[in-house]
Amino acid sequence: MAYPEDLLSENEQVIVHSHPHFKMLIWPVFWLVVTVGVGVWLLTLTGGLAAPWHNVAEIAIGVVGVLLICWLFLAPLIRWRTTHFIVTTDRLITREGVIRRVGIDIPMSRINSVQFEHGLVDRIFGCGTLVVESASDEPLRFDDIPSVERVHTVIYREVNDNPYDDFSGGGAQPTRGRR
Repeated sequence: MAYPEDLLSENEQVIVHSHPHFKMLIWPVFWLVVTVGVGVWLLTLTGGLAAPWHNVAEIAIGVVGVLLICWLFLAPLIRWRTTHFIVTTDRLITREGVIRRVGIDIPMSRINSVQFEHGLVDRIFGCGTLVVESASDEPLRFDDIPSVERVHTVIYREVNDNPYDDFSGGGAQPTRGRR
């Protein structure tokens, strides 16, 4: 899903738009499989119960199963789907949340440094943590960024891109060389 064009300023273009890496969904999918498996196993055990208790046990197992699936699988899935990391020609943007939306916009001109970190597991999955130091007091950490090295390079180039790169003299207007 592309970032809404009406939220961009004039001549601003989206360069990177991603959700956190899918690795953050590994545990929720694991708990989904475990919950369904245990629920099916418990339902097979209720077959020997007397008539009214058989129905009560099935309903209780179903209710507990649905609650666990909502808590352990659906909530993380929705959290993942509603978290956005966007790099544009003018700023770095993050948005997350459904009911309570939280967003950060950092103008490229305010970014002092950008670095990335990724351990062995992150390298296997092709993701990592992006650390952006801006005019704020603390560096901002963005975890589970897919292709973190590429995103690091894109941000570095945008921060250090001179708007007068293609200046040809005369009355030419400043432009961004790669766009």
